[in-house]
Amino acid sequence: MKTKRVFLIVLDSVGVGALPDAVAYGDQGSNTVGNIAKVLGGLNLPHMEAAGLGKLTAIQGVSADAEGKIFGKMAERSAGKDTTTGHWEMAGLILEKPFPVYPHGFPPEIITEFSRKTGHGVIGNKAASGTEIIVELGAEHLRSKDLIVYTSADSVFQIAAHEEIVPLDQLYQYCEIARKMLQGEHAVGRVIARPFLGKPGSFYRTPGRKDFSLEPFSETVLDRLKAAKFTVYGVGKIEDIFCWQGLTQSNHTHNNPETLAFVSELIERDFEGLVFVNCVDFDMLYGHRNDPKGYGQALQEFDAWLGQNLPKLREGDWMIITGDHGCDPTTPSTDHSREFTPLLIVGPGLPVGVNLGIRNTFADIAATLCKCFNLESWPVGEEFASRIGF
Repeated sequence: MKTKRVFLIVLDSVGVGALPDAVAYGDQGSNTVGNIAKVLGGLNLPHMEAAGLGKLTAIQGVSADAEGKIFGKMAERSAGKDTTTGHWEMAGLILEKPFPVYPHGFPPEIITEFSRKTGHGVIGNKAASGTEIIVELGAEHLRSKDLIVYTSADSVFQIAAHEEIVPLDQLYQYCEIARKMLQGEHAVGRVIARPFLGKPGSFYRTPGRKDFSLEPFSETVLDRLKAAKFTVYGVGKIEDIFCWQGLTQSNHTHNNPETLAFVSELIERDFEGLVFVNCVDFDMLYGHRNDPKGYGQALQEFDAWLGQNLPKLREGDWMIITGDHGCDPTTPSTDHSREFTPLLIVGPGLPVGVNLGIRNTFADIAATLCKCFNLESWPVGEEFASRIGF
């Protein structure tokens, strides 16, 4: 059985239960999908149910009795619970030390130097919700033109600015300045541009968000695929997470509908290789905003898309559906949660009823991609292609 195309779809923050070490992160009891279903009185996810989702954790409305296709769940081996760490691990890199976090704001020397280099004052400099901080400081920003800098429980340096005060291109330049500064002991996982518009009392964030990640510290499976002349397509914020490293093409879509519509187009195209997809809305719009209703609706919309597109897959196609961490919107926290992630694999001609169990690392995906595309074995992780007849 020859694998020609793999569609690796990351449902950003879709977790299926707390990891054994979740207590160390303050995330005991988190179960993003399970708790959402409980709060909403059930979820209607027939296509993911058929793939085996209900076998991974108790999900009201999703049967555990479906035969399932190829299913399991993954534990994150790296230290951390953020987007960059999760995606890098899928691509084969393990972080032994988490990215630094700043629950009390960034040190004065960082803020002073950033202010000097951008020519703007800084307000905020604390951990905060992105929507709440523009309500709190947006009017002051309009008056003073000071940049709003904030962080969260994740390793991020976020810069919010009104687009009529700081045009997008200029905001991105300020992010690049911060990215160059934040190295070594202050090497945060991401610097994020957070543009907004509106007036006091009605500020709203705009789609111009852009992430400036650290460059991967070593070769990833994306680099290996690219070197072997396979197509490596990034969709969504994949290009930001990997700083374009290992990609041959990219489409930086901005929301789930746009992202999934483009993946539908790619399914119809002729190529051999990997399509690496991030569906950001689960995390950005619903997880961080503690909106279980919106999150549940987004899950059901993805499931409907899945049902429409599974028949379009060709012999030799694999679609792998997973997550990068959790972000349980039913808990008091508005931040990511340390959770298992789903591992669901579908495609024409693949066997059914294959339980891959609990994988010890997301890097099993990198190892499996190497096996699928007949590349040299990946040094970490355990491939599961052999378990499904490859």
